[in-house]
Amino acid sequence: MEDNRYHTSLRDGHDIKSFVHEQGTRDDPSRKSPSIAFLTPYPTNTAPGPRFRFEQYYGILQNHRIRFKVFSFFSEPDYRNVRQQAGRALLWPLLKGIVKRLRTLSELLRFDFVFIYREACPVGPPVLEWIIAQIFRKKIIYDFDDAIWLTDNRHETKIESFLRWRGKVKWICRWSHRVSCGNRYLADFASKYNRAVVVNPTTLDTNRQHHRLKPECETDKEGITIGWTGSYSTLKYLQSFVGVVQQLEQRHPHLRFLVIADRNPEFALKSFVFKKWNLETEIDDLLEMDIGVMPLPDDEWTRGKCGFKILQYMALGIPAVGSPVGVNAEIISDSNGCLATTNAEWIEALECLIFDRALRKRLGQEGQRTVIDRYSVESNTGNFLALFS
Repeated sequence: MEDNRYHTSLRDGHDIKSFVHEQGTRDDPSRKSPSIAFLTPYPTNTAPGPRFRFEQYYGILQNHRIRFKVFSFFSEPDYRNVRQQAGRALLWPLLKGIVKRLRTLSELLRFDFVFIYREACPVGPPVLEWIIAQIFRKKIIYDFDDAIWLTDNRHETKIESFLRWRGKVKWICRWSHRVSCGNRYLADFASKYNRAVVVNPTTLDTNRQHHRLKPECETDKEGITIGWTGSYSTLKYLQSFVGVVQQLEQRHPHLRFLVIADRNPEFALKSFVFKKWNLETEIDDLLEMDIGVMPLPDDEWTRGKCGFKILQYMALGIPAVGSPVGVNAEIISDSNGCLATTNAEWIEALECLIFDRALRKRLGQEGQRTVIDRYSVESNTGNFLALFS
């Protein structure tokens, strides 16, 4: 049944042509096209969230003569340090970022829209967002792809919780012209505070980047590579999966378990192979996988996940197995992948794929078709551009 709760989506006819007609970016050059300021925590091309939620659309914005500028909170050197340090070592990069934000506030007056990814400042109350919305009277497009009103850190101290000020999310939603959410679970939360909520999925560029297919080869069932990719913050979700791999490597001695991440988890597994994530080799490294996995526990935080790992595997024709948590259950169906909850279900699903090369090929092809049709830049361009209408 079609879900009509949300203000705008592709089904409402916001394709590229209608957007261009509304804004006059090509058909009527005399009409003013919108201008956009992007406020993001991270420098361009350094974090998966921004890369696959809006950075891929920069070229499209340029093609439609839409002026925009990106304002990152952290500089590239500071962001590298932040990812490697903790505690008091973070204080200096944070202070520099806050000063940088304050210095660029006046620049925002030159733009029609201010696109805020997650938050304008990673600590403290939403003062900057209040100024942008209430003082500057700018139209905020608020975008998030995690349940950021919660925390996934069970060991977070009261001081850390106070500094993060997660209650700000509902206030930014209230002040926003439009809220862009990565899935329906997130949109359900945002719709409590704003009627203009858009389900804007994380997407992949299937024409220029994720366009290659897993090459066909006569892989022996014993030489299969099961793979996972992600950041250090999500490595914890592999802890419960280690037991599954241990059982599989006993039955399949030549099995490889490939982990691509920015930190080495150093699992005590015979089959374990680690590759440090690298933007230049990202696609080639992923294509080493015969099967891609995304295990997740089922809780309030993980239900906000947007299935990015699953989409990466599928886009490259790699059959995917995932936990039926949140949007994973919407992306994966019987025809394009496998869902598994218990260890027994994981082993059954993975062994079906290990033993059946034709099944791997069929699910891989169907998965790629799913991404092209529903989770690609091309299929979602109208939805993204309509945020600024």
